[in-house]
Amino acid sequence: MSYTEATVQLLSPQGTLVESDATAPYLPLITDLDESRLLDFHRQMVVVRRFDIEAGNLQRQGQLALWIPSLGQEAAQVGSGYAARTQDHIFPAYREHVVGRIRGLDLMKVIEMLRGLSHGGWVPAETGNFHLYTLVIGSQSLHATGYAMGIGLDGEPSGDPEVDEAALVYFGDGATSQGDVSEAFVFAASYQTPQLFFLQNNHWAISVPVERQSRTPLYLRAEGFGIPSVQIDGNDVLASYAVTRHGMDAARAGNGPRFVEALTYRMGAHTTSDDPSKYREDDETRFWAERDPITRYESYLRSLGVGDDFFQDVAAEAEDLASDVRRRTLELTDPPTAKVFEHVYTDAHPLVAEEARWFAAYEAGFEGWRSDRTDAADGEGHQRGPPRRDGRRREGAAHGRGHRHPRRRLPGDRGAQGRVR
Repeated sequence: MSYTEATVQLLSPQGTLVESDATAPYLPLITDLDESRLLDFHRQMVVVRRFDIEAGNLQRQGQLALWIPSLGQEAAQVGSGYAARTQDHIFPAYREHVVGRIRGLDLMKVIEMLRGLSHGGWVPAETGNFHLYTLVIGSQSLHATGYAMGIGLDGEPSGDPEVDEAALVYFGDGATSQGDVSEAFVFAASYQTPQLFFLQNNHWAISVPVERQSRTPLYLRAEGFGIPSVQIDGNDVLASYAVTRHGMDAARAGNGPRFVEALTYRMGAHTTSDDPSKYREDDETRFWAERDPITRYESYLRSLGVGDDFFQDVAAEAEDLASDVRRRTLELTDPPTAKVFEHVYTDAHPLVAEEARWFAAYEAGFEGWRSDRTDAADGEGHQRGPPRRDGRRREGAAHGRGHRHPRRRLPGDRGAQGRVR
């Protein structure tokens, strides 16, 4: 499922500005941008791609349990990320690394999460209202809709876009097949919530192609719920910015929810546990590679007179970040085991405190204990395990005075001499 007649494109694949009736509502938002913001679009795309590649390398080298790449989707994320205003709340899926960076998130928080060192990461109030990653597919659409309902219940908008809040939620084409997303559409349309649904249609839900999930363009699904929807070229950072800003401001002004389908492509794997070469055709990948968002936007900037020095500086910045991320990742240490009991509830809870005390005693039971050493407290030399939950010691065996059960032999087991017993 590629571009359609409805696809809004402000920047052609060759990097030239598109002026037409379809782009007319959005071009003023581009002309209002100053040079620094135009340059930031490129900087963020290049830097996060280099970070993405480095994180994937770290995973392959055993430093991360998993990595979730965003290669190829940079324009969709950077444009929409900058379209949100300071007071807005962002509800990501799990691939929006650069949106978090735009909002002030240290990308090492993502590294720590995927290394298994945190509960999922960060405090939204400290990261520009960028909420936590959600690995349960589509559930963040309900979180965002509930938050947006709360904004609406707090009172009528003031009419000032610099003050009025809105929610922005990201999800992929696979999530549109989840019931949570449809339920979010129902409540958003019913309550006319100040929010924008941003669908990154990267054409693959792991190994399931989008045409198997929907016989029609996905933006029409939201239209069916009564939500005004636009399909854009997701590899066009200007379209991503302008259409998202236009929709967000309409939503925050009290005009109800909006929906954007960004047609893009997942150039890499779904995650590092996936091999896309098993289910994708080379011709399809080549088609989207020729529409690379960074190459396209660089051509546009050069047409504006931006010179080599800028692009070289950005490339150096990207390498610096990658080097810094690698160094900091290799310096990471395991957190204390007590961390698992932190922030389970907003306030201290006696049951959690009791579990923490028991676990500390359980861990202490292993100190100085080795499987090949007899316990001095047991005159017969029987080994004893760590304490049970009730504080008593768990015997090495479940019967008698600590004698072990003999191992139950199974058919085919061989003894020390290799005989079948």
